[in-house]
Amino acid sequence: MYAIVEIAGQQFKVERGNKVYVHRLEASEGSKVEFDNVLLVDTDGKVQVGTPSIDGAKVAATVLSHVKGDKVIVFKKKRRKGYQKSNGHRQQFTQILIQGILGKGETLKDEVTVAKKAAPKAKKEEVETAEPVATKKAAPKKAAAPKKAAAPKKAAPKKAAKKSEE
Repeated sequence: MYAIVEIAGQQFKVERGNKVYVHRLEASEGSKVEFDNVLLVDTDGKVQVGTPSIDGAKVAATVLSHVKGDKVIVFKKKRRKGYQKSNGHRQQFTQILIQGILGKGETLKDEVTVAKKAAPKAKKEEVETAEPVATKKAAPKKAAAPKKAAAPKKAAPKKAAKKSEE
C-alpha cells in the first residue's frame, strides 16, 4: 500500500515505515502530524485517484528531527569585467517517519490494533535465545624461513675509451 501525498508544496510517494526528508515543518521533534492532501492511494492493486485530492484520506507521520541539507555554492562571474560573487546555501529539512495511510473515518490507533491482531503470537518454546558467536582465533604465524644469501653480482667490465690522437 502506498500513497502520493503533497507535503509543503512537493509530492512524495510514501509507504508505512518510510523515512522522508521534507522542507522544514513548524512541528517540534517527536510530534505527530497529518497530511490531508492525498492525491493517489494504491491498496494492493486497487487505485484511487483524487480530483485533485481524495476526500477523507490522510497520511499520519511523526517528526523525527530537523536537519540541514548539503551546502550548495552559488558562483556568479562576468568575464573581463572584474565581477565575481560567491554565495552559499544550506536548505533546512525535516525528517519524518510515515506511521500509516488512513482512509475516510480511520484513525491511526485502528490501524495499529489491526496490525497487532494480524501478527501471529510466538510460542515461548519457539523463541530461542541468541548465543554469542565464538570468535575464530587466528593460528600463530610460523616464522619465515631465512632467505639464502645471494652471491654478489659481478660488475660488468668497463669499456676502455679510445682516445684519438691528433
